Amino acid sequence: MLSLPPLSLYVHLPWCVRKCPYCDFNSHEYRDAAGGPPPFAAYVDALIADLDLDLPLAWGRTVHSVFFGGGTPSLFPAAAIDRFLQAASARLRFAPGCEITLETNPGTAEHGRFGDYLRAGVNRVSFGIQSFDDGCLRRLGRIHDSTQAEAAVKLAQDAGLDNLNLDLMYALPGQTLAMALHDLERAFALAPAHISHYQLTLEPNTVFAARPPEHLPDEDLAWDMQEQGQALLAAAGYAQYEISAYARPGRQCAHNLNYWRFGDYLGIGAGAHGKLSLPAEGGDAGRILRRWKLKHPAAYLAQAGTAAAIGGDEDIAPAQRPFEYMLNLLRLREGFALAAFEARTGLPRAAIAAPLAEAVAAGWLVVGDERVRPTESGLRFANDVIALFLPAPGPAVAAQAAAHGAAP
Repeated sequence: MLSLPPLSLYVHLPWCVRKCPYCDFNSHEYRDAAGGPPPFAAYVDALIADLDLDLPLAWGRTVHSVFFGGGTPSLFPAAAIDRFLQAASARLRFAPGCEITLETNPGTAEHGRFGDYLRAGVNRVSFGIQSFDDGCLRRLGRIHDSTQAEAAVKLAQDAGLDNLNLDLMYALPGQTLAMALHDLERAFALAPAHISHYQLTLEPNTVFAARPPEHLPDEDLAWDMQEQGQALLAAAGYAQYEISAYARPGRQCAHNLNYWRFGDYLGIGAGAHGKLSLPAEGGDAGRILRRWKLKHPAAYLAQAGTAAAIGGDEDIAPAQRPFEYMLNLLRLREGFALAAFEARTGLPRAAIAAPLAEAVAAGWLVVGDERVRPTESGLRFANDVIALFLPAPGPAVAAQAAAHGAAP
């Protein structure tokens, strides 16, 4: 029977100083004829109205994490973040110690601002460093350099923030193995609680997809960067708990863990996506609803708080739920309990018996003590494992599999 998982709140802040050529997120360069800043106050008003629209989907539930993503959330002044958090916590119960993350571009960090974010309630900051090599940063179109990156992290630490994530990418244009490993060493010197380490990919509808950069590392070199990077991270005390996430003990990202464990989340803001479980009376499979908002900030601002701001609603059909569940859970080293699969999907474990047996026979998954865990091979070939759980192929299924990088 479908039961209620933990609830998170995702808040999308869509503007950037400059759109990076590899970025496929819903981010927009703000261009104002008068040279003014984005409409921060009006956008916070829209976020609050948007939250009010979605509240009936989450009445009485407790929020366990909040994540301000973008775009570049650190463009927003702390007063705007504070006003939204006050409004949200007046409408929804925040759990004690609720993790509240703000994504930050080192090129937008200012002295004093981190202390104001902390006082507003932000207790975790995620820095989009990407590399500590200035040549790599230029080729990625970043607005900061390595000196600014290190300074921004230290400013946050000086303000009293100690739960910090550093995003690092590898297989960058012109990057050697030594350069990739040196990026990690530079990160270790700053002693963050968490490091995200992932390969640059050329996503559709990006500048890099249309005009691929020169001197990209080949697959063998990219694999060496990943494998040797994982060894360095482990030696430095960062345990891998997800394919691209590494943390000190007790410092895993609670918000992302809730995504990966097929938890629920409200999605507020331009282009934000949410997922809500709606158990039914009588013990049937219930509903799992995905909802997303209008993508373009101008359209979102004009419609926020009304049904017209909803870009779409979609029920995840029971036949699709095993794939949706595995798409998340099989990224985690911990795997999942079979009882958790039943609770989060509303389906019996028999619904995954055949593909699970196939994955075990292939050496990708192991089953024991009522848990399913990926092997090292299963983590490496996660897309192939996940594809086993697709329902019978059809045009819609094939399109979704392609969008998630899995083959039907």
